[in-house]
Order: sequence, then structure tokens, then C-alpha cells
Amino acid sequence: MKHGKKYQDSLKKYDVSKKYEVAEACKLVKDLHYVKFDETIELSISLRLAKNQTVRDTLVFPHQFAGEKKVLVFCKDERVKEALDAGAAYAGSTEYIEKVKGGWTEFDVAVATPDMMKDVGRLGMVLGRKGLMPNPKTGTVTNDIANAVSELKKGRTEYRADKGGVVHIAVGKVSMDEKNTAENVNAFLAELNRKKPSDAKAGFVRSVSLSSSMGPGVWIDYKEEA
Repeated sequence: MKHGKKYQDSLKKYDVSKKYEVAEACKLVKDLHYVKFDETIELSISLRLAKNQTVRDTLVFPHQFAGEKKVLVFCKDERVKEALDAGAAYAGSTEYIEKVKGGWTEFDVAVATPDMMKDVGRLGMVLGRKGLMPNPKTGTVTNDIANAVSELKKGRTEYRADKGGVVHIAVGKVSMDEKNTAENVNAFLAELNRKKPSDAKAGFVRSVSLSSSMGPGVWIDYKEEA
């Protein structure tokens, strides 16, 4: 991929082969910012995963940086008020299933009670393609509607390793104080260590890098915990 002059100029401002401490990397990514919009800062982590291993879960960052999420709850009619009182933007059963079938996806995340999954599962062509399908592994298939909606509105974020064993996750915005971004990065690295498969070998984390949406990557000096 060919990059523009501003990108190439930014590469001259630091040692691209050096690994930096988290706090220094966060400051550097902010300093390398050269576009006019408020870029998202993303962490990319390459993992050493065996074929039978996976890493997937959710977390709430110490410092939020995204707008409040619109939550849709698929539930029976008698639980609609409970979902709306908890802060869901939309809640219902048949009417929302039909809307989604028609291509409507004006929400950021979907939650479903277990008794709705038989019907919600048929929406795979719409929800699955957009990464919106409720999943018990991420806490979005649950009977505890109030807690699920509350955490999602606080910014609960899903992460998962892709087929190549790489986790990509947004950890902040360029406009944030770099100390807050660093705390988010450290929180996620600690979370990742907790989720390390029990049979993972040494060198589970191959590499860690941080970058803004349009900027170059900065290597992070990650010391794997025992």
C-alpha cells in the first residue's frame, strides 16, 4: 500500500524499529497525528494460538471514548418495559425481528433473552454480516437484561482474535489525554493475559503495536506475565 507524503514524513519523527513503553507509545501516536479529524487509536496484538485455541470476550475500559451505544433488546412483550427502563433504545419481539429482516440496523448492539434466540437466530444474514448477532459468550444472550444494557451503555467492548491470531481493538481517540489512553491499553493487556489459554506456550504474545486510524504503527515493549 502506497502512503502519502504526510504519512511518510511522520515515519521520520521516530525510530520505527524501536519498542516503546506504553505511556511513551501513546504520547508518540498522539504527536504523529496529522489529519484534521479525531482519529481512533487502535491496539493490534499478534498472538501465538494453536488451532484449537481462541481468545474472545468483552471488557469495559476505565476511560470511555465512544458515543453512547443504541441497544436493541429482543425480548417477550412482558419484559419490554424492563429493557426500556434499563436504558435500551429499542425493545420488543416480533415487530423488531420483522424490521431487521427488512434490513433495519439502526442500533449499535443487540441483546436477546434466551427464549428469543430461536427467532433471532434466523436473522443471521443481517445480524451476522454486521457483527450484531447476540452471543452468550459476549454476554448479549442473557436473562439479566438490566445488567447487560447497563454495561453496554457504559461502553462494554467485544474483542476476539481473527483467523490469523490477531486482535484489533480501539482503545481511545487522539483527542484523549494520553494518560487515559495508556490506562486503557494497560487494562486490555492485563485482560488479555487473564484470558490466555491454560495450555498456551511461552511467547503467547508475539507483538503489540499502537496506531491511529491513518497514522503509522508504534511497537510496544510488552513483557509477558508468567
